[in-house]
Amino acid sequence: MRKLRLPGGAQVPALGLGTWRMGESSRARRSEVAAIRRAIELGYRLFDTAEMYGEGGAEEALGEALGDALRVGDVTRDELFIVSKVYPHNASRAGTQAACERSLKRLQLDHLDLYLLHWRGAHALADTVTGFEQLHAEGRIRQWGVSNFDVDDMAELWRTADGTHCAANQVYYSLSERGIEFDLLPWLREHGVALMAYCPIDQGTLARAKALQPLAQRLNATPAQLALAWLQSREVIAIPKAVQEQHLRDNLAATSLQLDAAALSELDTLFPPPRKKRPLAMT
Repeated sequence: MRKLRLPGGAQVPALGLGTWRMGESSRARRSEVAAIRRAIELGYRLFDTAEMYGEGGAEEALGEALGDALRVGDVTRDELFIVSKVYPHNASRAGTQAACERSLKRLQLDHLDLYLLHWRGAHALADTVTGFEQLHAEGRIRQWGVSNFDVDDMAELWRTADGTHCAANQVYYSLSERGIEFDLLPWLREHGVALMAYCPIDQGTLARAKALQPLAQRLNATPAQLALAWLQSREVIAIPKAVQEQHLRDNLAATSLQLDAAALSELDTLFPPPRKKRPLAMT
């Protein structure tokens, strides 16, 4: 799989598995763990979660699947890239460290590869950054970043002591939600911050988009694969959620789909880039 490089040098798969809305039902736990295990078997190595998802339930499901895969030797820890996020109300200096320890326990891991502030909250960014930096110094996280930060938020972070150590910003970005291209995406690229796209298929809407079907058929792909391939052409890390094996396979296959200039131009016509500032899309 193609990999992108974070500012600190770590290489991250361009496509991973998101776990939003996992861990919310005990009845779904077995199937969710099985889906993650199958994803590992198929070759997924990037997994994104958060303490918010199922109030820790998604982390527990991911931890169970990872623990089993590591025990039987299906994957090594060095091959994995695990991302989690701290709730804004937990993101004080000490609270960030405590939240990370709880996440690590649920995930059955001794470190995270990337730890994000889920969105802006009441705690000062300086305190959150200090908590992140301490976790990094202790080896509990390899790198840290943010989520749902717009340009003004990033600029404020950059003025904070050690704020320039931010490795990534995870935001809502898809073919049908291109608002960040007006100002946020250029800012991130100028400052060397990686972009991670959540809801890259627009919560399933793009998978059903009739407008994408003619081009998808010509490329022997699905509309969802087309949407993911478009993101990859833009050097973006995508983390779609999937639990059905066919969706896991289809998403992974999208990493091999190459879009030429004509295809990209057609997509720009169907989903034009923004011409003015738009509010940051959020779920």
